[in-house]
Amino acid sequence: MLRRHAAALGVALLGLGLVGGCGAAPAPQAGSGIIAVVASFYPLEYAVARVGGSHVSVTGLTKPGAEPHDVELSPKDVGRVSKAALVVYAQGFQPSVDTAVAQEALRTGFDVSPVARLDLAVPPESAGAPGAGFAASDPAGARDPHFWLDPQRYADVARAIAARLAAIDPAHASDYARKGAVFTGELKRLDAELRTGLRSCRVKDLVTSHAAFGYLSSRYGFTQVPIAGLSPDAEPSAARLATIAALVRERHVTTIYAETLIEPAFAETVSKSTGARLARLDPIEGLTSVSAGRDYLEVMRANLAALRSGQGCS
Repeated sequence: MLRRHAAALGVALLGLGLVGGCGAAPAPQAGSGIIAVVASFYPLEYAVARVGGSHVSVTGLTKPGAEPHDVELSPKDVGRVSKAALVVYAQGFQPSVDTAVAQEALRTGFDVSPVARLDLAVPPESAGAPGAGFAASDPAGARDPHFWLDPQRYADVARAIAARLAAIDPAHASDYARKGAVFTGELKRLDAELRTGLRSCRVKDLVTSHAAFGYLSSRYGFTQVPIAGLSPDAEPSAARLATIAALVRERHVTTIYAETLIEPAFAETVSKSTGARLARLDPIEGLTSVSAGRDYLEVMRANLAALRSGQGCS
């Protein structure tokens, strides 16, 4: 089983207010008029904060430095879910959150997965198919939940959040619409930068630590080649590593991408066995003190720079 980075430094710095993110927002006081929102992981937390502004208080359920796929909620977290005016989550991504919403927030839970159009099925070799070399931790037909790595899908989710906040708090509906438009405009510009920057890349195979970059690959013309499956815990076999190494050599892949929140051991193995260099590509499942930016937009632009260098983009 892969060991995860605990990123203890990032958590400690968050307590001092030195790491980006919205998880430290104070709970609203009774009668304050501020909408208490719980978001299940960083991209949703960031979107709620951008759209809601000063009218919302956002609490994240995934702590900085924690891998969101297997987050476990404390009794305090479950209490926050039960008391929030809105709980924003993506069903199927974090089972403990799904359970808490089903038990405590049937009326206030807002599942963004339909709006995000999670229509990208993980290919069989990423889903524990026999002989593929993956641990069978991803069920066959599993859908990729990493919609936020496609700015267009992320923008659709932001609009839906703005509409849901307006329904809860109609007095500030115009503010939510305005802030939502600003944020989605920034995502539109990011999409244009990615399209321009990745238009002419020599290497089209994207070899990544785990299967988090399917929507990004689909949007910008790459073929994702994940070492592990949807869950970073899916440990590839020696046969799988050998298959990927052969592909790297055959297709002249020059870069293997590791991540921020998981151990790079298997990416390093492929890198060392093929001579391909190791670089970082962040799925932005959470921020820590070692993230390549203070927020989603900055990290995505760092990802763009990494891809342009690693994929031979002119």
